[in-house]
Amino acid sequence: MSSTMAIRGRGFTLIELMIVIAIVGVLAALAIVGVRSYLATAKIAEAKQIVGVITRTAITQYERERDIAQILPATGVTSANTHLLCTSATPVPSLFASVRGRKYQPSNALGADFNSGSTLAGWQCLGFSINHPIYFQYSYQVGDDYISQGLPGAPLPGPDGFEAGAIGDLDGDAQRCTIVRTGAVRDGHIATNSAIYVNNDPE
Repeated sequence: MSSTMAIRGRGFTLIELMIVIAIVGVLAALAIVGVRSYLATAKIAEAKQIVGVITRTAITQYERERDIAQILPATGVTSANTHLLCTSATPVPSLFASVRGRKYQPSNALGADFNSGSTLAGWQCLGFSINHPIYFQYSYQVGDDYISQGLPGAPLPGPDGFEAGAIGDLDGDAQRCTIVRTGAVRDGHIATNSAIYVNNDPE
C-alpha cells in the first residue's frame, strides 16, 4: 500500500518534462508551417482568380462594338464600328515594393490605381477594380512589355495580344512569384491560353 502511494505522489521527472516540451515544440512548429503554407496557397489562388477575371474582362471589352466616334477625330471620316483591345493599364500598385512582404490597399480616388485610364485605355476601359487589400501587383499589358518576358516556358502573346498578370513576394525574400494569362487577336477573335502560367510558385 505504501509503495502505491509513493508511485502516485512521485510526479514527473525532468527528463519526462523535457520530452513533453520537445513534442509540443515540434507540433507547434509543424502547425506554424502548415498555417503559413495554407495562407500562401489562399493568396496564390486569389491572384490566379483575379488574373482570370482581368482576362475575361479584356475579352468582353474586345467583343463590344465600339462607336467609331470614340476612335476617329471629328474630321468627317466615316467607318464601321470596330473591335479594339483596351490599351495597357498602369500596374497596381505602381511600385512593386508596396507588396513585397506586405499588403496594399488600392486607392478609390479618381484617376488612381484601378480608377485610372479612359474609355479606351487601362482599368477604366476594362471596367475592372479591386477594393480590398491586395498582396500582388496586378498588370494588364498590350503588345509589349510583358512581365512574363524572359521567364522559362512563358506563353508570350506577341504584338497583337495582351497579358493579364500578377507579381508577388509574399514573404519578402526577393523570390518573385509571377502569374499570367495571355490572349491574342486571331482573325478578329481572341484566342486565350487555357492554362494560367505560374513561375516560382511559393506553395
